[in-house]
Amino acid sequence: MTDPHPFIIQALGLAAQALCLSNPNPRVGCVIADSTGKVLGQGHTQQAGGPHAEVMALRDAAAQGHDVRGATAYVTLEPCAHQGRTGPCCDALIQAGIGRVVASIADPNPLVGGQGFARLRAAGVQVEVGPGAAESRELNIGFFSRMLRGTPWVRMKAASSLDGVTALANGASQWITSAAARADGHAWRARACAVLTGIGTVLEDDPQLNVRDVATPRQPHLVVVDSRLQTPPGARLFDVPGRQVLIYAAQDHPERAQALQARGATVIQLPNAHGKVDLPALLRDLGQRGVNELHLEAGHKLHGSFLREGLVDELLLYLAPLLLGSGAHGLANWGPLQALADGLRLEFHDVQMLNPDLRLIARVAGRAGF
Repeated sequence: MTDPHPFIIQALGLAAQALCLSNPNPRVGCVIADSTGKVLGQGHTQQAGGPHAEVMALRDAAAQGHDVRGATAYVTLEPCAHQGRTGPCCDALIQAGIGRVVASIADPNPLVGGQGFARLRAAGVQVEVGPGAAESRELNIGFFSRMLRGTPWVRMKAASSLDGVTALANGASQWITSAAARADGHAWRARACAVLTGIGTVLEDDPQLNVRDVATPRQPHLVVVDSRLQTPPGARLFDVPGRQVLIYAAQDHPERAQALQARGATVIQLPNAHGKVDLPALLRDLGQRGVNELHLEAGHKLHGSFLREGLVDELLLYLAPLLLGSGAHGLANWGPLQALADGLRLEFHDVQMLNPDLRLIARVAGRAGF
């Protein structure tokens, strides 16, 4: 088999196995095959600080006693060329005697940015770039966002009735959608680097906002927007082991901050001119902290603030076959608008049935082309 595309497809499948594992590193898969089409080794990126996909594939080949000299490595992202917590993957491939590399797309990381390809070519390795580029970028949309924009890819999640109601006027909201929709929502939480909510949700629901309904090798960080540092030190969100809690505030309350820090939280002061948390600055700070995908799961007020400031990239909506009428909370509190042209234009990205509910993914028009 000489066509590289089936092996790239296989490598993309391996990369998907790193979906909830490799953050903040990209999800990458690698397949090493010889000229006859025999797979010699394969692997995907491990947890941060662990081996990358290429090294995993080389180790797999070695464990099976396969000689990879002259073989082709099919990898879904440019092999890294910098020394981080692991060594450069391009050097590992060169030292192993790989003769050809087929890569889906260049690494947007400025520390790599074509240098991996250049070093491979300089060592006499043939390099082909392109197969599976769109799929690899989509799988790593948060990583590309952080590298190219300096901010995470912001995905706003909400569950509502068909007429857009997320809670009744008396606050009742559990459960509008089904168990299948809730489990799917937990899968989207699991792939994110961080889950963000607001102080209103914390005070009203006392949620944990962790991943429970699906298996996950790690819990995403939790981010709380809390201008006045009202988060109770006894809140259940502190009961989730192994995750970082970041609380962004606008007002300085040293005693409250000390109590929250005693529970393991990191408190960051980021006020804007109106005495609220500066949301664009928050996203930049999360980008510097290595957050690729940010899962926004809050109330209609904070959702409205993110939409109003143009900070949402994608909407993840679960719609139940149910009408709940007026006098209730909607997806987001923003507006009112004066003209239809002022609306936020979206593009449908994916629609799936999760019986009996509908999952709809819509992106802000043109946003994915950063």
